[in-house]
Amino acid sequence: MDDVKVDMSGDMNVPKTEPKSQFDFSTFTQFQKIPSPMELVQLTRKYIRPWSEFLNTGNFKAAASMPRLTSRFVRNLDYFKSNYIFVFIVLMIYCLITSPLILIVLAGVAYASNKIRKAQAPVSVFGHQLSPAHQIMALNIASVPVLFLVGAGSALFWTLGASCFVISLHAIFYNIDAIVTEDTEGFLAEVV
Repeated sequence: MDDVKVDMSGDMNVPKTEPKSQFDFSTFTQFQKIPSPMELVQLTRKYIRPWSEFLNTGNFKAAASMPRLTSRFVRNLDYFKSNYIFVFIVLMIYCLITSPLILIVLAGVAYASNKIRKAQAPVSVFGHQLSPAHQIMALNIASVPVLFLVGAGSALFWTLGASCFVISLHAIFYNIDAIVTEDTEGFLAEVV
């Protein structure tokens, strides 16, 4: 075999980069991919299953074994996920209606956020300019202790607990095999 020589000499300029901080705060308020609450509701409504099917008492049966129960639980969570989101929303609305102080604080924060958003005027605090997005963020952070004082923490955990309980009961006892077979499950997911 002949020896082959390849010339690999040359100059390479490596561009200098500034060390970046761990977290870039300038992009913190620029979440573009988070949908608005109305878009979330519309997306959830698009994939909701019929309520007559969801509440059909003829399909509630105990599972024969533990593996079938876990399979049923996972399949029900996947099949009825939009219905379960609406169950959570209804329980949250019920909790807000029965806790008027929380409702008053949330309405005040929403009103103040709307006023800040419409004004579009930067505010100077201790020599620093705060954009409207930063003002709204500061308002939301300042409202957390007030919400805690009026009982929003207990209301939130009550809603989460009640939702998990109701959704788990439905997902455990609803016989998904009565309406969906393994063969048609993929087809139904594509059609919807």
